[in-house]
Formats: sequence, C-alpha cells, structure tokens
Amino acid sequence: MKWHQKHLFLAVLLPVQYLLIQLVSSNPEWIEKYYATGFYPYISKFLRLIFGWIPFSFGDIVLFFLILLFVRFLFLLIWTKFKNFKYKIVHFFDIISILYGCFYLFWGLNYYREPLSKNLGFEQKKYTTDELVSLTTHIIQQLNSAQISITKNDSLKVENPYNQKEMYEIAVESYQNLAHTYPQFQYAFPSIKSSLMSLIQSYNGTSGYFNPLTGEAQVNARIPKTSYPTTTCHEMAHQLGFAAENEANFIGFLAANSSNDVYFTYASYRMAFGYCIAELRKRDAEKFTFLMKTVNVGILKDFKESFDFWEQYQNPFEPYIKKGYDAYLKANNQQKGVDSYNYVVDLLISYFEVKA
Repeated sequence: MKWHQKHLFLAVLLPVQYLLIQLVSSNPEWIEKYYATGFYPYISKFLRLIFGWIPFSFGDIVLFFLILLFVRFLFLLIWTKFKNFKYKIVHFFDIISILYGCFYLFWGLNYYREPLSKNLGFEQKKYTTDELVSLTTHIIQQLNSAQISITKNDSLKVENPYNQKEMYEIAVESYQNLAHTYPQFQYAFPSIKSSLMSLIQSYNGTSGYFNPLTGEAQVNARIPKTSYPTTTCHEMAHQLGFAAENEANFIGFLAANSSNDVYFTYASYRMAFGYCIAELRKRDAEKFTFLMKTVNVGILKDFKESFDFWEQYQNPFEPYIKKGYDAYLKANNQQKGVDSYNYVVDLLISYFEVKA
C-alpha cells in the first residue's frame, strides 16, 4: 500500500506543479533575477560539464529510451486487456510528473523570463515597411560582400569547407568574441552534438533541438553546411537560457556575425536575409521583387539547394508534427507558435538602429 501511495503522490504532484508554474510565470522579473540569471546558469553549466565530454548525443539516447518506454506501456496495456488499468495509468502519470518537473527546473522557466531587448538595453518595437526595406537592403549588401569574399565570383555558390566538429569549435570561439560586447553570452563547457536522429529530424523539418534534460545542443547533421553555423549558434543560445525562438535566432545571428571566420559571417547574413526578405514579401511584393534582383546569383543557388534539401523530406506527417510543436510553443509563452522564429526581424531592426 505504501508503494502505491508513493506513486499516487507523484501523480497528484503533476497538477500541483502546473499551478506553481502558472503562479511563478506571472512574474518575469522574479524569474529573471532568481532563476534565469540565478539558479539556471549553475544547473546549465553542470549539465554541460557532465554530458559535454561524451562524444555522442546522450540526450538522443534518453529520448529514444523514453519513446520505447511509452510504446512498451501502450503494448502491455493492450496485451493485458487493460488489466490493473488504474495502477498503470498512475505509473504513467508518475513519469510525466517527473519529466514535467525536470523540464521546468532544468530549463523551461526561461520561457517566462524578461524580454531579450530589455536584457540588451534597446527598444523592441513595431517597424515600418520602409525600415524593413532599409534593413533588408543593408543585409543584402553585407551578404553579397561575404559571398564575393569567399568565391571571388558572384555566380558561384558558397561551399563550406569545415566538418561538423570544426564548426562546433568555431561556434564556441564566436560566442567568446560576442561576450566581449555582451558578457551575458559567455559560454563555458561546450556540449554541442550531431544528433543521432538527424534523419528523423529531417523528416519532421527541424534543423536542431536543445535537450533540457541533458543540456546538450543537438544539430541535424544532414542540413546544408551553409546554414550549419547559425543553427549551431541558435541551439547554443538555448543552452544559455534564452528559450524564445526569435531571441535564440537573434543571438545565433550575433554570435555567428561576431566570428572571425568568413563562413560564419556569411551564414549570419544568410539567415538574417532569409527572415527579412520573407517578411518583405508579405508586406510589399514590388519591393520584394526589386531587392531579390540585387542578390548575387551564387546566393540564390545556395538557397535553391537548401530548398531542394527540405523538399526531399516532405511527408504527410510533417504538418501534424508542426502543429504539435506550435501548440507546445503557445503553451510556453510564445503566442505566435512556430511563427515566433520570424519575429527575429523586430530584434534585427532594433539592433541595427542602435548599432548605427
């Protein structure tokens, strides 16, 4: 009986944890002071120190094991014709309760911290189409310049010469450079891995993910190498406690752009261009068409290759996976769901205004 009482306690703890999270999340200032810049940096560094030295993705193995447990649970439930159902369902919610608690304790509360713009000391505001055109023009100029400096020919596509390990090392150096300007982005104890489930990630349309249970940044090893630097820097931003996708995108841009390596510089402007031109297309088709004509042919070839890469993995399940992820983001203080990634443009415009 005591054994069952213990498990019942864990199951009942799940809604209690939910209520506590809702209560705490209503105070971003408290989370920023005591969690995001207080407790979390210690747990983050500890996890990276414990798992970072392992040459493979330990988090992927944990995730695979959890999936196997879930499949086993369903199989046994059906095989035994739902015998002892109430005990088994309590055990199931025990595991959910533990995972839920670990998720928010180890990382998830960062979804409710203060906005990054406040952290960096500049104003994030709604922008005009003219401001978007101005920024996109600047980004294209910088992107063209980076492409020319690499290929010496505006019609040639950039070919990233680095392997994955080399790019992880350059990404760490990029954050070290960034920390000279923004100390809050200091990065210690690297834990960046190529995902063991890269094929699955390709089919569900993801370039990488952060595992909050192990603190590892996981990168899809199959993605085109020209986007690899910013994807890596994006996942590292999550490791530092910046959970919002638009903020991780922006920090990923800053880090890659702070690199001494021209391939990282190219990747940073490449990513910024992708988001800016997509927003301009929604607002002003004529200016979108005009600016696209100013982009070097080699860059357009690069984007075409990336498009073709993702097209080969299109499948009927991806939209449902995307809807599930959209719901997850909305449940964690990102009202725009998967569209949150696109809101990096707000931060880019604010940043370049301050920089100018």
